[in-house]
Amino acid sequence: MGQENGFTVDTSARPEVFTEANLRQYAALIFTSTNNDVFDNDGQRLAFRRYIESGGGFVGIHSVVGTERNWLWFKRMMGGTFLWHAKFQPFRVRVIAAQHPSINGVPTVWNRNDECYFLKEMSPGPTTVLASELASINPNEAEKAKTSAGSYTDLYPSAWYYDYDGGHTWCTMLGLAKTDYDDPTFVNHIFQGIRYVVSQVKTIDAGKAYAKTMDEEVR
Repeated sequence: MGQENGFTVDTSARPEVFTEANLRQYAALIFTSTNNDVFDNDGQRLAFRRYIESGGGFVGIHSVVGTERNWLWFKRMMGGTFLWHAKFQPFRVRVIAAQHPSINGVPTVWNRNDECYFLKEMSPGPTTVLASELASINPNEAEKAKTSAGSYTDLYPSAWYYDYDGGHTWCTMLGLAKTDYDDPTFVNHIFQGIRYVVSQVKTIDAGKAYAKTMDEEVR
């Protein structure tokens, strides 16, 4: 995507890259299908949090909602944490915020083969742009999906954006299959999310970061 669209990309699987000095150079951090704990220590978690507080951007893809399940601040940034997903299957996803720039080029009704994810410990704040149609989930899992959806009845969030604690985030719970990343429609979905987040990030201003610990109360 960077080569095709003119932006620079660094990749790393090493959590030691999470220092305040290093993160300042990035307009966005992208977690692609991360899960469980991804940091080695709380100092790295604090550096990540202070990057967001400094006005940084974050993009999360698919199982990212299962990341850092014991860190309240991170779960609130995500809008919740992983509860359950239906088996890989065909189901429908519907655009519900057609005017939002991250939905440019996304089908109004999108027939997917994917895992439909559900969350717990949900927090108010995120604005949903795509939602899964619960009625399109396999009837064999309909009861579990209904229970997992809580007070949601017809549609359940599958992609959203959220200005959180000084930063700018966008997340999609779609994208299990490797073939998704060769699919122009899905790749465009990811690109529009990245482009939206980067468009919101003006400067990384370390002077706006206030947290002294990873669990400090959000101001």
